[in-house]
Amino acid sequence: MLNPELQALIPELVSQLKIHPRLILEAPPGSGKTTQVPLALLKAPAFANSKILMLEPRRLAARSAAHYMSHLIGESVGQQIGYRVRLDSCIGPNTRLEIVTEGVLTRLLQADQALADYGVVIFDEFHERSLASDLGLALAHQAQSLLRDDLKLLIMSATLNSERLAQHFDAPVLQTQGRSYPVEISYAAPPANSYGLRHIEQSILQALAQHTGSLLVFLPGQSEIRRLATALASRLPANVSLSPLYGNLSHQEQDQAIQPAPEGQRKVVLATNLAETSLTIEGIRLVIDSGLERAPRFDAVSGMTELVTRQISQASATQRAGRAGRLEAGNCLRLWHASDSARMLAETPPEILEADLAGLALELALWGSQPDELSWLDPPPPQAWLQAQALLLSLNAIDAQSRITEHGRQLARLPLHPRLAHMVIQGQAAGHTTLAIAVAAILNERDPLAGQTRESDLTLRIQALSGQRNAPGNRVSQLKKSMQQIAERLKSPLKLQTLSQGRELDQLGWVLALAYPERLAQRRPGGPARFLLANGRGAVLADSDALANAEFLAIAHLDGNPRESKIFLAASLSREQLDHLTASQQIESTLVSFDPQQGRVKALWQKSYQSLILEQKPIQNPGPELIVQALIQGLQAQPEQWPWSTELSQWIARADLIAQHDPKWPRMDLESLSDQLEEWLAPFLTGISKLSAIKAQHLQQGLEYRLGYQRVSELNTLAPTHLEVPSGSRIRLDYSQGPEPILAARIQELFGLLQTPKIRNQELPVLIHLLSPARRPVQVTRDLHSFWSETYPQVKKELKGRYPRHFWPDDPFEAQAIQGIRPRKS
Repeated sequence: MLNPELQALIPELVSQLKIHPRLILEAPPGSGKTTQVPLALLKAPAFANSKILMLEPRRLAARSAAHYMSHLIGESVGQQIGYRVRLDSCIGPNTRLEIVTEGVLTRLLQADQALADYGVVIFDEFHERSLASDLGLALAHQAQSLLRDDLKLLIMSATLNSERLAQHFDAPVLQTQGRSYPVEISYAAPPANSYGLRHIEQSILQALAQHTGSLLVFLPGQSEIRRLATALASRLPANVSLSPLYGNLSHQEQDQAIQPAPEGQRKVVLATNLAETSLTIEGIRLVIDSGLERAPRFDAVSGMTELVTRQISQASATQRAGRAGRLEAGNCLRLWHASDSARMLAETPPEILEADLAGLALELALWGSQPDELSWLDPPPPQAWLQAQALLLSLNAIDAQSRITEHGRQLARLPLHPRLAHMVIQGQAAGHTTLAIAVAAILNERDPLAGQTRESDLTLRIQALSGQRNAPGNRVSQLKKSMQQIAERLKSPLKLQTLSQGRELDQLGWVLALAYPERLAQRRPGGPARFLLANGRGAVLADSDALANAEFLAIAHLDGNPRESKIFLAASLSREQLDHLTASQQIESTLVSFDPQQGRVKALWQKSYQSLILEQKPIQNPGPELIVQALIQGLQAQPEQWPWSTELSQWIARADLIAQHDPKWPRMDLESLSDQLEEWLAPFLTGISKLSAIKAQHLQQGLEYRLGYQRVSELNTLAPTHLEVPSGSRIRLDYSQGPEPILAARIQELFGLLQTPKIRNQELPVLIHLLSPARRPVQVTRDLHSFWSETYPQVKKELKGRYPRHFWPDDPFEAQAIQGIRPRKS
C-alpha cells in the first residue's frame, strides 16, 4: 500500500535532486521511503539513462526490498531491480536499480571511482551509521567532488540529526510525517533492576493473552534468542508459532521469520536489532523491547574486538516501537522504567568510533587517500587509526609511507578482514589453500557448532565442514558457499577432501597464527588452562577443555578481559611450527637481574618471541657490567639493606649539610644517592654478586668519589667531626638529628665559652645540648650567651642541690671549665 504523504512529496524530491548534488530525506518508520523513493527515481526521466544504487545496512533488508519492489512493478528480482549482498546476488543485464549492502558499494567504488554507470546513490537508514555506510558516503562524496559533479547522493533516515548532516554536506532537507498508526507505549521493568529471560517469557505470554496479532520481541543476541525459544516452545498456544530472526540465519530461515503467519495463526518473532529498520513483518502489532543490544567494541590497545551488551539509544527505542504501528495500531511494552528513557543516549554511537579500522585503513590505502582528505561526519579516532596502520604495516599491506603494496592489493580483493585475507594468501603460498579458506570462512561467518559445544578447538569446526562431525546443514552450507566465493577470488579450486586428512589438520594452528601472530600463546607453568599471549596479556581455558594442556596455542577469539581473557576459539601449535612462524622475530638475550629472595644477582640466557619465553638456562659469567647494573637495581629496590655504619651515616650527614648551603656540592640525601647510585657506587662493586658482600667501606669509597678529592679535604674544615671546648675535651658533633649539628656537653665543660660555636667558616651555629653531671639533658640553646646570662642562675639553683659536689660558680663567664667535679687548686 502506497503512502500518500510520501507520494505527494516525491515530485519535489525529484526536482530538488536534479538541482542539488546532495539531498536529505527524513521520514518516520513505516513511511515507505525504502521502496517508494527508489521506484519513483527509477521512473523519473531525469535519471532514465543511468542506474540507481541504494545502500542498505543489512542483507535481509536488501533482499526483502528488492523482492517487494519487483513485486510492485510485476517483475521478478533480477530484471529492472536486483540486489548484491555478500555471498548472494541477483542482477541481470537490464537491472537499473541495484540494492547493495556491506562492502559491495566500496567494491564498486574501488573498481570505478567515478561510478560512471550510476546517476544516483541512495544511503537508506543512514542513522544506523555502519562503518560501511560512513566509508561509502565519504568515498562517494569525494568521487562526486573530484570526478562526477552530475552524481547525486540521497541520504534517507527516520531518526537522524538531519540539521547536522545538512550543514556538513551542504544539502537541503525534505521532511514528511508519513503515515503512522498509534502505538501505545507501556513499561514493565524486570524485578531487582536486572535483565532476565524469565521476565521476558512472562511478558510474552501475558501480551499474547491480552492482545491480538503477532508479536516481535527485541533481544540482545543469538544466545538469548535460543534460550528463550527453548523456554517458550512448550508454553505457547497451539495457534502461535515461533520464529528466530538474526543475521547468521540462512536466507530461508530469515525469510520465514518475516513472512505473515498463516490464516488463523499468530507468530512470535524473537529478533536482534536486525529487525529495527527497513523490514515490515506482516501481522506484527505487538512489540516487547528488552532495551538491550549486543555490539562489537574494539580495544585499540589490545587490538581485540569484543561483543558487549549495552542499553539501546532513544532513536533505537523509537524505531523498535514503530514496528508495532507499521500496518495498524499497536502496542509496545518496554522492559525498563519510563524514567530511564531520559538517560538513554539520543542516538546510537556510529560504528566508526568503536570499530576495528583495519579494513577501512586498507580501503583508504587502495583508494589512495588519508582520512583527513575525506569528508567524514565523524572522523576515524586517532588511536584506532594508528593501531590499524600498524597492523597493515606488519602484514606488509602498506609501506612506511602508508602506500598500498602489491600484497595489500591482493588482500583488498578478498571479502575478508585484512588479517584473514593475509592468512589465506600466505596459506595458499604454503600449499594449504583449502585449509586457510576454511578457517577464514569459519571466522568470518557463524561458528558451525555454536550452541552445541563449548570446546575451543578449531579442529572440531573443520571436522564439521568435512562431514566428520554433525552440525546443522544450513550452517555448513553457508560456510561452503563462503569458501567458494573466496576460492573464486583466489582463482584456486577447493579440495574439501583434504580437510579430513590428519597431516593437513596438523597445520591448523600454523595457518591460524598467520592471522593473529600476537595471539600466539604459551601455557604457563603450575597447571593447565592458563596461558600467556605474545602481546603480554593473560588468557584462560576451562580446565576440562581439550586444549588445556597444549604447550602452545594459536588463538582466534577471546574476550577483552584486561587481566585474563577467556579463550573461545583456538588451535594447538607445535614448537616447530611456532619457530617457523617467528624465527626472524625471536630474540636471544642475556637477562641479568637481582633476586631479592636470594639477595644476589642471577643470570639467564633466554630465547623469546615478544612476551613468550621459549627457552632459558642459567649462565655463570654474564659480564661484570651487567652484574653491577643488577646489583644497583637490587640496592635501589631495597635501601634498607644498604650496609650503613654509624661513622658513614655521620659522614653523609656532614656532607649533605654543606650541600644544603652550597649548590656546588652534590646532595647526599638518600633519594639523591639512590637515584644516582650507578654513577658513584658502580666503580667499586666489580667482582661482587651478592648484596651481603657489599660493605660500608664500598659505600665510603663511592661517596668520597662522588664528593671529589678537593671537597673531601674541605669537609673536615667546613663540618668538623669534633669541637674542642674550654675544658680541653674534643666532643663529637652529631649531624644525624636534623639541619643543625648538635654539640652535647656537660655544663661544667663549657664555662668561659661566651658565644655559641659555629662551623662552615663560622657561619652556621651548632645546636647546644647542655647536660647535667649525669649527662642528662638540661637545656637546648642556639644562644649560649643568653643562657649564661638569663637561664643559668635558675639551672644552677635546681642542680646544685642535686649535685652538691660539682662545681657551680656564680659567674659562668669567668669560671674555669673543668672535665671532672671541681677545678684543681693551683
